[in-house]
Amino acid sequence: MDRAEAEAIYDQGREVVVAVLLWMGEQVRCLGERVARQDERIAELERKLSLSSRNSSAPPSSDLLSSSSRGKDSSGRKRGAQDGHEGHGRPLLPAWAVDEVIEHWPERCRCGHVFSAGEQVPVGEPVRHQLEELPPITVRVTEHQRQRLRCPECGRRTRAALPDEAACSSFGPRLEAAVATLSVRNWVSREDAVELIEELFGARICSGTVDAILTRTAQALAEPHDDLLGRLRAAQALNMDETGWRTAGERRALWGMFDQRHAYFAIERDRHEDHAKELLADTTAIVTSDRWWAYAHLPLIRRQLCWAHLRRDFTAHAEGLGAEKEFGEHGLVLCERVSWAWEVFQNTTDRRELKRTIRRLQHKYKPIIRGYASKKAPNKRCRGMARNLLKAWPALWTFATHNHVEPTNNHAERALRSAVIYRKLCLASQSKEGELRTARLLSAHTTCRLQQRSLFAYLSDAIAAHARGHPVPLLA
Repeated sequence: MDRAEAEAIYDQGREVVVAVLLWMGEQVRCLGERVARQDERIAELERKLSLSSRNSSAPPSSDLLSSSSRGKDSSGRKRGAQDGHEGHGRPLLPAWAVDEVIEHWPERCRCGHVFSAGEQVPVGEPVRHQLEELPPITVRVTEHQRQRLRCPECGRRTRAALPDEAACSSFGPRLEAAVATLSVRNWVSREDAVELIEELFGARICSGTVDAILTRTAQALAEPHDDLLGRLRAAQALNMDETGWRTAGERRALWGMFDQRHAYFAIERDRHEDHAKELLADTTAIVTSDRWWAYAHLPLIRRQLCWAHLRRDFTAHAEGLGAEKEFGEHGLVLCERVSWAWEVFQNTTDRRELKRTIRRLQHKYKPIIRGYASKKAPNKRCRGMARNLLKAWPALWTFATHNHVEPTNNHAERALRSAVIYRKLCLASQSKEGELRTARLLSAHTTCRLQQRSLFAYLSDAIAAHARGHPVPLLA
């Protein structure tokens, strides 16, 4: 509107001017509401765009690479060994562990003298150099010939039976264990496993055979898999976590239960509370997990919330504005002090001092969190998290009073990492039977890793025992 139009409206009298002003006021109000909605939407989109593994539960693989993350680290030094680094040499094996010793004698001196055979008298200890090499590897083929005999009484021909370990497969337990280990522990695809088996061992095999071997291996692991679940339910403390899975393109959830020596995986329909109840059954263990609602049925005295997850949540709030930023900064300081108290305890094992430190932190920070949880709190996002923390307050501090309980769920996340990589490389499962097979194989693999034992050796024994009809060794 220019000046001439404004004067024309004014000349029409008071009522017209009032009507125009009211209309303009309504337009200003509508535009103000629209701008407020757009600002809120822009803030939400910016928040989603800034999400990463450091301020959310997103996996590190989803983080965008930046040029600042390459080259030198935060200290300004280049990566790798620094100048003057002493290094760590490869230790020599003792004499009894050497298969062959070859002596080398110098032929001539630097002055030109040629040594004769009679002059080969050692001076001091020899300089030792050890070379490790693989012998030519090939599979050992055993042919079982089933002879026939004719009965002198009835005249019928009778054929000999195969031994149990040879009847169920054309491959021995060690070869099948090698195939399963390559597939599960080393994430080798079916086609790559075929190439490796042919190149390394000279065995004839195809991708369908690899799948059949994995199926037979999983069948041998049925009883050890069930035993793992029973052991974990009887544990004093355990960690739980879940991640996404796919079966024939449909969404599923991979659940994991872990203690320090055992791991149990199960693939279920979703991440619903019912599956957590089914897995935990009547256990009395203290469960460490994140704040996912599926664990909310557990009594607070039997829960430990993960402080690593809380740190990421507080980081996301600290990257906001105003009251949300202040809330996040208070939370990060609390996380830092909890982490420091736990580190001191690990070095001193003084649980009384740990309890005193935790009581001081509770007394100081609970009123702060309560302030952000009130109805007068200016930001609804931090208000929701603050109320959730107050509701689950006892579950934040269980680690201070119970042995075998840590303040984070890092143990479960580390145990799940291998399963997540396997999911990405094998394209998950294609059937219900495939889900069960994967759960058993991953359980055996992760348990062997926690116990620092050979997965190949264990699978060899398990497959051989199952083929003979003997009890399969458990993953105790």
